[in-house]
Parts: sequence; C-alpha cells; structure tokens
Amino acid sequence: MSDSVRLDKWLWAARFFKTRALAKKAIEGGKVHYDGARAKTSKNVELGALIKVPQGWDVFEVEVTALSDQRRGASEARKLYTETEESVQHRAREAEARRLNNQVMQHPLKRPDKKQRREIQRFQRHQGE
Repeated sequence: MSDSVRLDKWLWAARFFKTRALAKKAIEGGKVHYDGARAKTSKNVELGALIKVPQGWDVFEVEVTALSDQRRGASEARKLYTETEESVQHRAREAEARRLNNQVMQHPLKRPDKKQRREIQRFQRHQGE
C-alpha cells in the first residue's frame, strides 16, 4: 500500500476501469467526480474522499478506505472502498426501473419482411411531411 496514489491509478487498482488509459479518459471527460467536483488525472487520492464513478448504466459513489497503486484480485480491490448507502439504494431503484421498462417494451418475434419494411418506410416518409 502506498501513501500517495494518483486518481487514475487508484481507479484502475480498484477495478473500476480495465486500463489506466480508460480511467484517464473518463476523468478528463468529466465523468469522474472527486469530493463533488471534477478532478484531474494527477489528483492524489486521500482516505475518506468521496468519488463518483460511472459503470455502464450505473453510477457508483464510493468512499476511499485504502490506497493502492497495484491492481490485484477483485476481492482485494473491493477492500479499497466502501459504497455509500445512498448509492446502493439509487442503483437498485434504477435497475428496477430498467427491468420494468424492458418488460413493457414488446420486441418483435422476427424481422420484418420486404412488404412490412416498405410499409414502415412509407409510414416514416409520411411522418416527416
């Protein structure tokens, strides 16, 4: 364990990103927030800091509990942070909403045939007018 770790290295070591380059890209793109504000890649991570990290559809809000600049197994990486209770509840609500939305949407059983495609295109042309 180190006493000072860059934000991109910590995110990589905590297994939020597969590579440091992806972590750097997310930080520079303003996706990662450190204590409520955008941060730079070279920001030193401190114990107790709150970090918001996007992961697919979800956003994790975690508190830093340990520092490491080495990527280890998932069980050891999980010890580097604790997820806040609000984050857990928010992710559960969002997952449930996505699940319900997927149930409502009816997907076709097969692709449209040539005649149906023409009808769809005709309908779309008339919608644009």
